[in-house]
Amino acid sequence: MAAAGKLDVEVELKTNADKFWESIRDSSTVFPKALPHHYKSIQVLEGDGKSVGSEKIESVDEEKKILSYSVIEGDLLKFYKSFKATLTVSAKGGGSSVKWVSEFEKASDEIPDPNIIRDFAVDNFTKLDAYLKA
Repeated sequence: MAAAGKLDVEVELKTNADKFWESIRDSSTVFPKALPHHYKSIQVLEGDGKSVGSEKIESVDEEKKILSYSVIEGDLLKFYKSFKATLTVSAKGGGSSVKWVSEFEKASDEIPDPNIIRDFAVDNFTKLDAYLKA
């Protein structure tokens, strides 16, 4: 049986928590503008337009600013039997922080932990923060 694992990271942001949360919730509009090098466009195939690509929003707590999603299709599932993540946006001083926690099950023991996905998330959060503060 392949190993299951967990990765997490917290990123401090200059943008206030409410504004950053709104941009996460409106990612289908904001991400292609803020992160054009990663997202040419985001097409909503089903739902309210608040989910991204091949990901399914599992739960949202607007009051606590928590969003959980799972990857339901795409290349990532060639390497991981399951991949779920949770974002939590919190106020911190005059800005905010976003905590990203992923849980995954590898397709085989030879597959590395998804550090590249964590790093991609950090890059997106950092660049989104810069876009929102511009």
